[in-house]
Amino acid sequence: MQEFIPILRARRARRLARQNKTAAKKRNFILSGGMLISILLAASILYLAQAYAKITRNLPAVEILPHLLNPPDGLLLQPTRIYDRTGLHLLYTFATEEAPRRYIPINPQNPQHIPPEFVNALIAAQDPHFWKHSGYALSGIDNPESHPTLAQRLVSDLILYNEPPSFTRAIRERILAAQITAQFGREKIIEWYLNSANFGNYAFGVEAAAQLYFGKPAAQLTLAESAILAAVSQTPALNPFSAPSVALQHGREVLHLMNAQKLLSNEALDLALAETPQILPAPLSPPVPAEAFINIALAQIDSQIPRERIERGGLTVITTLDYDLQTQASCATQIYASRVSAAPEPSLENCEAARFLPSLPPGVTYADSSASAVIIDPSVGQVLALVGETLQGKETALVGAHRIGSSADAFVYLTAFTRGLSPASLIWDIPAENSVQNFDGVYHGPMRLRSALANDYQAPLETIKNQVGFENVVNIANSFGVKLTSDSAEPQASLLNLAGAYGVFATQGVYFGQQVDEQFTPAAVLKVEAVDHTVLLNWETPQSKSVATPQLAYLMTNVLSDATVRKQLNALEIGRPAGVKIGQTADGSNAWVIGYTPHFSAAVWTDARGEGANLTPRFPAVLWNALMQYASRNLPRDGWSIPQGITSLTVCDPSGLLPSKQCPNLVTEYFLNGNEPIQADDLYRQFAINRETGLLATVFTPPELVETHTFILAPENARDWARSAGLAIPPEAYDAIQAPPTNPDANLTAPKLFAEVNGVVKIIGTASGEDFDYYRVQVGQGLNPQEWIQLGADARTPVESGTLASWDTQGLSGLYAIQLQVVRNDQRIDTAVIQVTIGE
Repeated sequence: MQEFIPILRARRARRLARQNKTAAKKRNFILSGGMLISILLAASILYLAQAYAKITRNLPAVEILPHLLNPPDGLLLQPTRIYDRTGLHLLYTFATEEAPRRYIPINPQNPQHIPPEFVNALIAAQDPHFWKHSGYALSGIDNPESHPTLAQRLVSDLILYNEPPSFTRAIRERILAAQITAQFGREKIIEWYLNSANFGNYAFGVEAAAQLYFGKPAAQLTLAESAILAAVSQTPALNPFSAPSVALQHGREVLHLMNAQKLLSNEALDLALAETPQILPAPLSPPVPAEAFINIALAQIDSQIPRERIERGGLTVITTLDYDLQTQASCATQIYASRVSAAPEPSLENCEAARFLPSLPPGVTYADSSASAVIIDPSVGQVLALVGETLQGKETALVGAHRIGSSADAFVYLTAFTRGLSPASLIWDIPAENSVQNFDGVYHGPMRLRSALANDYQAPLETIKNQVGFENVVNIANSFGVKLTSDSAEPQASLLNLAGAYGVFATQGVYFGQQVDEQFTPAAVLKVEAVDHTVLLNWETPQSKSVATPQLAYLMTNVLSDATVRKQLNALEIGRPAGVKIGQTADGSNAWVIGYTPHFSAAVWTDARGEGANLTPRFPAVLWNALMQYASRNLPRDGWSIPQGITSLTVCDPSGLLPSKQCPNLVTEYFLNGNEPIQADDLYRQFAINRETGLLATVFTPPELVETHTFILAPENARDWARSAGLAIPPEAYDAIQAPPTNPDANLTAPKLFAEVNGVVKIIGTASGEDFDYYRVQVGQGLNPQEWIQLGADARTPVESGTLASWDTQGLSGLYAIQLQVVRNDQRIDTAVIQVTIGE
C-alpha cells in the first residue's frame, strides 16, 4: 500500500497545478475584460461628451425670449416694416389695422386676460401632456419637422428659426425647450406662445386674432371661438378667412378633444357645439405701393432669413427703392400701357415722367397687352424701381420671366469679339441655307458687325453664331446671369436679369450685386435689422465679380451707343450717351428695350397677345425713353472713356479694312490692341468699262470708250442677292479683242499676239519716227491691267525692228499684256500692245 502513496501525491500535485493554471487564466480574462469594458466605457463617455459639445456648440441663450416677447418693449410686439432706401417712406407693414399686436397675460386677475378656456383648448389641441412633461417629448425626434410640445414650438419659431431641419437641430430644440421650461415656468411658456403664435393673415398673438376674425378682445372670446383659434394656431393657413368651413370644423374637433381629456364637461361641450361663431368679413387689402418690388425684395431676403421670421415681426427692412423714381416709373408705365391697349388713361397726378413719353407708332394698338419696367444703379448693383406687369393701365404685383427673343444677341457679338472679330468686321446680310429672316423682312447686304448688332439683324447673327460656336455663346451669357440653352427651347429671362447683365457694360465689365442662392443679381435690399438695431442682414456694400475686360465692355458700349448706325428708332435718343439693345420675338408677341448710361440700366418689356400681333421695339422704346430721361434729368451727360488696350483707326466702310483709293466711305472704328486690320480694302474695286458695250475694257478697247466704275466685289454666295437687290456688280465678260492697225513707228513684232512664253523673253519691235524723244516698255497682268511694271529705264535711242527690252518671266504665270510707249518731243504718245500667256 505504501508504494501507491507517492503516486497519489503526484496525481494530486498535478491536479492542483492544473486548477491553479485555470484559475489564473480566469483571473487574467476577467482583468482583461474589465480593462476592455473600462476602455469602451471611457471611449463612450468621451464620444458622448464630444457629441454633446458639438450639439450644444453656439447654443442660443434662452434669455432671448423675454427680450422678444415681454411687454412693453418686446421686439415681436412690433410688426415688420419695409421702407424705401431713405427709411422715410413706409412701403409695407406685416399687420392690418384690424389686428394690432398687444400682449395679453393669462393671469385671470388682470382685467384683460386670456380666457382659461382658451388655454385649455390650446393644450388639448397641441400639447395634452403640457403640465406633466419637462418641456419636450422624445416622440418625433426622427422627424425634423415635428415639434410636439408648446415649448418646442416656441424654440423652433423664435430661437432656432434660422437652422435647417436636421437630427442635430431636433436635439438642440429639445435641450432648449427643457431649459426654458425649467427657467421660466409652464405658465410663462403658454403665455408667450399665445402672444406670439401665428393665426394667419399676419395676425400674431391671440389679441390680434380675436380682433381680426371676431372683432372683439381676446378676453371676450367664447369657448367655441377659442377652440377655433386654438386650431388655427396649429395650421394658420386654415383660418376663418381662407377656409371658414374647415376652421369651424377644426374648432369642433378641439372641443371634443377637450371633453375627452376631461378639460370640458359634457354640458359645456353641448353649449359650445350649439354656438354659431360670427366670423367677420375679411377686410379689404389697402393698395400697396411697389408691390412687385416688395415681392422681389422679400424673395431675396428669403435666401438669408426665413419668410416666417420676417412676417412674425420685430424687424425693419430698408430696401434699395428710390421712392420718387418708383412713383414716376409706375405712373408713366400705367399711362404708356393704357395707350398701347387703347384703354382710358388713368388719372394720375404729378406724373412728370409721362411728359417725356414720345408718341407711339401711329395707327397701331393692342387691346390685350401688358408692360413692365425696371431701373437699377449698375455701379452698386441696386434696384431703384420695378414696375409689375401693367395691363390696360393698371399695375399688378406680377413680375416674372419672359421670352427674350433677340434681346440677348449682344452676347453672340461679345463672343465674336473675344475670338478676333471686331465691330468693323465685314458680315453679309443675305439669304442663307438656314432661311433665317430679319424682322423687317429685308436683307441689307454687306455691313459691319456694328450695324448688324445695332439694328437687330438676325440673318448675319446666325452666320456669326455658327462661326463662334453657340456653346461658347452660352458660356459667356451665363457668366452675365443670362441663361441660354443650346436646345430648341426659347430661353426666358426677367427684366432684372437683363438690366443687370447689360449694366455690366456700363461698369467696364464688372457686375455689382449680391449672391442670392445660386444667382448673382442686383439687390433689392440694403439692410434688415431688429427694432433694437441688431443687424440681421447688411447688403449696403455690394459684392462684385468681373465678367468681361474693360476693353470688351467698351467695344460693346461703343456699338450699342452708336446712334449713327441705328435705323428708324429715334425714340432711343435721350440726349446723352446711352448703350441700347433692342429685342423681339419672331412671332411679334414680345418686344424689349434694355439700355444703360453710366448711372442707370433700365429694361422695358411689352407683350401683345392675340392673332395678328406684330409688336416691335418701337413700342417699349417709348417707355424706356421716358424713364431714362426722367431718371437722368439732373445728372451730367457722362459717357465712357476709352480704356487702354483699345485702338481707333480710320477704315473703309463696310469692309472694316484699311482705306484704299476706291473706298467711297471712311469711318472711325475701334479695335482691341493686336486686332487692327493690316490689309487694304478689297471690297471696292475700280473696273475699266466699255461704255458702249458695258463689258470689261481690254488693252485693245479704244481709250475714248473706256470709263472707270467702282464696284463692290460680292462673294459668290451673295451675287444672286446682289442682282435681285439692284446692287451694281462688275461684268464678267471682256470686250471682243481686236488688234489695232500697225503703226510703222511704234509696233511690237515679237512675241506674237497671244503667244505662250516663258523664261527670258526678248521683246522685238520698232520705236522710232519723226520727233522721237524716248520709249519705254512695260508689262501688266490681265486683259486690262490696272498696274504696269516698266522694264528697264526710258530708252533715248530709236530702234528699228530690233530688241526693245528683255523680260524675265520666272515665277510668273497667266495672261499678261506688253505695252510699248513711244513719246514724241511734243509729248504725243504712240502705243502698241500685245497679249501673251506665261506658261509654266
